[in-house]
Amino acid sequence: MELKRVVVTGLGTINALGHNAAETWQNLISGVSGAGPITNFDASKFKTKFACEVKNFDVTKYMPRQDARKLDRYAQFAMVTADEAVLDSGLDLNTIDKDRVGVIWASGIGGLETFLQESINYVKADYTPKFNPFFIPKMIADIASGHISIKYGFRGPNFATVSACASSANALVDAFNYIRLGKADAFVCGGSEAAVNEAGVGGFNAMHAISTRNDDPKTASRPFDKGRDGFVIGEGSCALILEEYEHALKRGARIYAEFAGGGLTADAHHITAPHPEGLGATRVMKCALEDAGMKPEDIDYVNLHGTSTGLGDIAETKAVVNVFGEHAYKLSISSTKSMTGHLLGATGALEAFAAIKAIETGIIPPTINHFDLDEAIDTKLDFTFNVAKKREVRAALSNTFGFGGHNVSVIVKKFIK
Repeated sequence: MELKRVVVTGLGTINALGHNAAETWQNLISGVSGAGPITNFDASKFKTKFACEVKNFDVTKYMPRQDARKLDRYAQFAMVTADEAVLDSGLDLNTIDKDRVGVIWASGIGGLETFLQESINYVKADYTPKFNPFFIPKMIADIASGHISIKYGFRGPNFATVSACASSANALVDAFNYIRLGKADAFVCGGSEAAVNEAGVGGFNAMHAISTRNDDPKTASRPFDKGRDGFVIGEGSCALILEEYEHALKRGARIYAEFAGGGLTADAHHITAPHPEGLGATRVMKCALEDAGMKPEDIDYVNLHGTSTGLGDIAETKAVVNVFGEHAYKLSISSTKSMTGHLLGATGALEAFAAIKAIETGIIPPTINHFDLDEAIDTKLDFTFNVAKKREVRAALSNTFGFGGHNVSVIVKKFIK
């Protein structure tokens, strides 16, 4: 069968750099760090006392307080960004066939804050079972997709994807496949995460996964720098509207980019560490290129997973060279996690957003906080260190990898009729 074309017609995000897409993009290309002292809880006893939090978030600006109380913070973020993306897309809710519009939403963890607080309350009540009736609906990782569909009446395919930090990239690929197979006209897809709490920070501290550079939080996320000491945990959400091309054309939609392909692989190596030679990462980029019908030379920009961890940064750069060969040195590459922090299950959608905006604007967002070269990393690669650069981007690839060895790569390209 002939596969349908899929385009991006709506964007929405909330994260440490901004409460919307425009503010986020401006801060990304300006090289702004979203890191700062933790305010969500008292972190004074923790090894890490900073994060990339969503700042000054007043949920009552977006929904009535009684509705917000029924949602975990991760789902509140989801609703905010879905609203922005739907509005941005210009979808006419009175005329579209809602049976053919779906929601695929991701979260690596779901309602961790809700689970934590209900557990604390149980202990404080001397183990008396007095749980909130919304405990389970607030906590489960699929509830955000349910809330989005209920609000808009979207009755197409509706589910959650969970593949750790690859979760929202997984959601994008699933939505892409449903549309190109003719199973739906459009999707709200993306992911959200809200794990900047005692359990999230404490758990990652126990793994020695996150930075402890408490003296200088804004420079703590240092992808590919010799002094990197772990990722900076972030929170937030990003939503994309993916739409079948003819459907978008018929309604006169603005098209940001074309979604060209996606790849999914597993390392089958270790629960948290990447394959040291980047074999899974190599395969997933090759799979994405094959799926898109593209050659390595067709890609101009790669948004790296680039978490600022010792093993991960080395493995990923090896994979880039393995896949792109000599063209690797003509690519612009960067890690926007140096600014946003690591949004865990939401990070894939946010970094796809950065790739889409790079195509639209011809600006490569930088990798900030680079101070010292790491001899273990190929220094001939153009990491766009510290300052954004202008460049035409015909096509961009974005990598996302998750605990458990989950790998996802997505490719977006400049839309041409």
